[in-house]
Parts: sequence; structure tokens; C-alpha cells
Amino acid sequence: MRKIALCALLACASASVLAADNRIDIVRHDAPELAHFGGLDIGVRTVQFTDPNRPDILNTTDGEATQFYDRTLTVEIWYPAQLAAGQSTGGQYSAITRNPNITATLHGKAIRNANVLTSKGDLPLIIVSHGYPGNRYLMSHLGENLASKGYVVASIDHRDSTYDNQQSFASTLYNRPLDQLFVLSQMAELADTDDSFLSGLVDANNTGIVGYSMGGYGLINNLGGGYNEEVIGHELAPPNELLYRHAATNPKYRENLDNRIKAGFAIGPWGLNRDMWKREDLKDIKIPTFYLAGSVDDISGYENGTRGIFENATNSDRYLLTYINAGHNAGAPMPVPIEIQHNEDGTGANHYTDPVWGNVRMNNIMDHFATAFFDHYLKGNPASKTYLDLIPNSNDGVVAVDDKGQPTPEHTHWKGFDQWSAKGLILEHRTPGE
Repeated sequence: MRKIALCALLACASASVLAADNRIDIVRHDAPELAHFGGLDIGVRTVQFTDPNRPDILNTTDGEATQFYDRTLTVEIWYPAQLAAGQSTGGQYSAITRNPNITATLHGKAIRNANVLTSKGDLPLIIVSHGYPGNRYLMSHLGENLASKGYVVASIDHRDSTYDNQQSFASTLYNRPLDQLFVLSQMAELADTDDSFLSGLVDANNTGIVGYSMGGYGLINNLGGGYNEEVIGHELAPPNELLYRHAATNPKYRENLDNRIKAGFAIGPWGLNRDMWKREDLKDIKIPTFYLAGSVDDISGYENGTRGIFENATNSDRYLLTYINAGHNAGAPMPVPIEIQHNEDGTGANHYTDPVWGNVRMNNIMDHFATAFFDHYLKGNPASKTYLDLIPNSNDGVVAVDDKGQPTPEHTHWKGFDQWSAKGLILEHRTPGE
């Protein structure tokens, strides 16, 4: 027993040392099975996409003519890579932090501008959409992880909503759904362009979107949850009732939904607690969705927030993973950068952390379930469903194995978790009609 305890202590200490180096690829000793990286090397590239003639929320005055501008988005793309002879894995990212005066150096497994693994093709596309504020690196742990398993991942810097460019909330309210759809279309175009590094690699017709907080707000809209028309004229809303474009009562709203989106992963989606949706309009969501939340989320709400969306999206196949006693930062944010920790006042540190749960532990669990969910709904892997078909409360799991270590019918412990590690979690599943 003492040897086991010592090993666990050393593993935790090792994880702490790695965290001190701003590693985004840490997999703890107690991580669930699918949190571990896949067998593919990872490449990463930074691109920019420009959407011409987007309504300019910041420079439009209510009641006057709507202004337009070219909206440029920076996107980080992770993909399976083919390394050159002698090329080693690993690289770094220069990431502006929640304290925009501080830039952190992050370390991961991806190789900058590595060659694409051309033997792979028609890979599912995952789009990652951060909160307000945030940036494309906040969920970089997930981007690298999924790319190592045969996905192409595009993570967006949402203009007017990043740490160093946080503007009026009205811009985010209007642009977030559009940014997600625009990046999807641009990724599809790259896949169909012969001289693009993504040519033939990614199948944009098989897309999943991961949205955290305001990213989840945009995601729910793109899944079919039209906004409540009563918020269109709110004082915080975009001018000239432009939010009507995304409203459930707009007959053109549903025409603009993109059928290439096959799955959604919504992390603490903001909005229901602020009446952005009428609950009956959430019934129009029909796309499979995995919801993730902390049970004491004080930003997006839980009962009147993420859980409320889960319960009212009754025409979709859906899951809800709850981190018991976690707040709004459940799952998504990478560990707090050491550059912020070493800052005298620690400004911005709370943006990444949770009072109860450790970041790496939360990241590992989220990466595990994201893998299972997308493998099932985007890759059609039947084995992945066994990681989702669980008894609801992890604390109730019973370990029952035979002499050969094989589970007996009485075994209900969560699949993929070590015997003592499935604690503090609830996973619920509802099918269409429930």
C-alpha cells in the first residue's frame, strides 16, 4: 500500500513539474482511458480567413444605416502529420493570456507546419469556439488530443472577443454563430482546393463543433436553437435589431442552418439563464449533442442554464456530464500559465481555475468523453458507445470482476476509469422524445 501511495505521489509531483512548464498535453496517472493521445503525430498551422461585408456592429448606430466591414479571423489548425526523417515531436505556442499584458509560452506535441499525413483522408472536422473573452489556445489540449486520433481541428480567435481585443458584448452576440459557420465553409474550401495543405484530408460534411460559454451560445443557435425575439431589442443587443437574423421567429433562420454539422459539444453554454431562448424553441435542436457543466456554474447557470438546455432539447439524442461542485471553468480551460502565476497580483488566474477541481484532471475527463462522443457520432465507431452507456452517478459504480479480471454482470463501474478514479461525476443520456 505504501508503494502504491508513493507511486501516486510521484506521478502527481511529475504532473506538477510538467504543468510548471505550461504543458497542454499532460495526461495524469488517473486519467480515463480515452484521454490518452492517439498514435498519430500532430501538425499545426495558423491561418487567417476574411469574411467580406459582415455587418459592423461596433460602428453601427441604432436607427442609422448598418455599416459593413471585412471581418478577419485567426484560426489554429491541428491535423495528423507525417514527420520528416529525424524530425522530433513537440513545439510551442505564444499565447496572450487573460491578463493581456502577459504572453505565455505553451508547450505541446504538435509540430509547427509539419507535413500532412497524406495516407489519411476524409477526416472529420472539429471546430472549437472559445468564450468571452478567450482565444484559440484556451482548449488547445483538446485540439492536439483529437488531431492525434484522426481529426482535423480548427480553433477560432473570435474578433472582438479575445483577451487582447475584447469589445462590446453586442458584437459577440451577433457574430458568434456566424463565425462558426464561416470557418466551417472556409475549411471546406481548403479541403477542395488542390494546392491547399488540407486538400483531400478533411471531410467538412462531417463536422462537430465544440463551444465553451459564448462558444456554446453560438453552437446552440447553429444546432437549431433560435434566439428569443424578445431579446432582439435589449439594450445590450446589436443595433438595428440585427439579432433577428438568428431568431426562431425569423423564417430565414432555419434556411441558414448548415447540415454539415453532425454533432455538438456544448461546455457551459451561456444564454438560457438570460432568456436568450424560449424553452419550447430548444425542441428544434435535432443534432446529437454532448453537454458538459459544473453543478455550481455561476456564469451560465446550471439548472436554469446548461441543464435546462439539455432537458428541453427533447428532439435530440443528448448527454449531460456534470462535474459535481465545479463552476463555469469545468473541463475547458487549459491550466493557468505560469507567467500569470508568477505575476505579482495574479491577475487573470481565476479565469482558468476551479476552486474544487484541478485543471488537468478536468481536461483529461473532457478529452476522454469528447473522444468517445465524436468517435461514435462522426466516425461511427460502435465500440466508443460503451464509454457513454454508463450508470448516471459515477460514485455508485460497483467493481465486479472474475478471476481473469473480466467484468461480471454486476460490474457497473464507469468504463475507461481506474477502479478508484470515477468519482464526482454524473452522466445522463436522453434519446429523442425524452
